[in-house]
Amino acid sequence: MVSELSINRKQECPNIKDIKERLEINYLSKPNLVNSSDDGQDIIQGLTQPQKTLPARYFYDAKGSQLFEKICELPEYYPTRTEADILEQYATEIANTTAPCDLVELGSGSSTKTRLLLDAYQNSRYPTHYIPIDVSGSILEASAEQLLQDYESLKIRGQVGTYQQALNNLPPSILSRRMVFFLGSSLGNFTPQECDRFFAQIAKVLNPGDYFLLGIDLQKPVDILEAAYNDAQGITAAFNLNMLSHLNWRFGSNFNLELFKHQAIYNISKHQIEMHLHCQENHAIDFKNLDLTVDFKLGTSIRTEISRKFNLEHMQQYLTTMGLKHIKSWSDQKKWFGIVLCQV
Repeated sequence: MVSELSINRKQECPNIKDIKERLEINYLSKPNLVNSSDDGQDIIQGLTQPQKTLPARYFYDAKGSQLFEKICELPEYYPTRTEADILEQYATEIANTTAPCDLVELGSGSSTKTRLLLDAYQNSRYPTHYIPIDVSGSILEASAEQLLQDYESLKIRGQVGTYQQALNNLPPSILSRRMVFFLGSSLGNFTPQECDRFFAQIAKVLNPGDYFLLGIDLQKPVDILEAAYNDAQGITAAFNLNMLSHLNWRFGSNFNLELFKHQAIYNISKHQIEMHLHCQENHAIDFKNLDLTVDFKLGTSIRTEISRKFNLEHMQQYLTTMGLKHIKSWSDQKKWFGIVLCQV
């Protein structure tokens, strides 16, 4: 959502035409069109297996994106502020290591932490071309317009769609190199097999000499991890339940949010948080746009997210095997979070 401050800035800005000339947004997916031949197949697959699952990408409609921004401000949710502290300390070093390059961000959201990188590249007097990628068109548009008001020389070419769609449709580089960056430890949402496919695609779309910057949440005590996903204010619970509202308007389902309860637990053997919605009574859900009916029994859970926690040294070795040579890593004093820079 555009803040009142940003609206006032926009009204005061004398170069609205200039801003529009520096902004290009490409819509790769149109979520309001629910009748495409393959849309929703991941819903059918996930809800018809013994352990019901839903893909994490359905968290992010407009409301879900706003709720996630609130999660990032919670006292229990350490990843955002810890990663931001690392970037604030080392962004200039990252910029000077890569030199001028197109900046491509996967899951850009409000682009808050991106400003730390933009500042570093501009302070080094490098031209800044930014390609944000997000499934939420509304939050991408709002954040892009605000960035263009705040950075007079910035050019933005946004991509609305999934990571796979956007990586397969990246616009030609303006500068000699590009850096794809994936912050917030969103990689933790991927299974090991999905990680293999993801990094193979990253290595494929980047050219020799291009860079990849990755933020990862590191392994730590269980009580710290579980508190971060079961916050006292219930914002994470609302975020989790909002996925059902998203499915209702997108696929014509009839989820009653009061019949499900949020829970997040840490699976020690797999080093991952597992977020669930637990059914509170027997009932059936109809998906009008998918010709699907799913029976839910008391106690049945839908796993809506995994969030894997990583070992920094193991990740460096793994990335190298995927064709992404490790250049340097940075962490905080507590070793709670890590940022890794690689090069093809």
